Amino acid sequence: MADRPAEPEDDFPHGAGNPARGALRHAGYTRLAQLTEVTAAEVLALHGVGPKAIRVLRETLAAEGLSFAGE
Repeated sequence: MADRPAEPEDDFPHGAGNPARGALRHAGYTRLAQLTEVTAAEVLALHGVGPKAIRVLRETLAAEGLSFAGE
């Protein structure tokens, strides 16, 4: 039986940092598109998410034609 690559736990950019990605997963987010339902301030309030992660997530959302709620 051939080994298939595991599906990624999330589709967040690696540039956001592992602590931020872990915080997002712990909060129940696994897909970038889910972040359109919350504000940047709500994401920033998660332990492990800092200003750099918000910037990277905002840029990645914008590249997909998306944004945090209220932006």
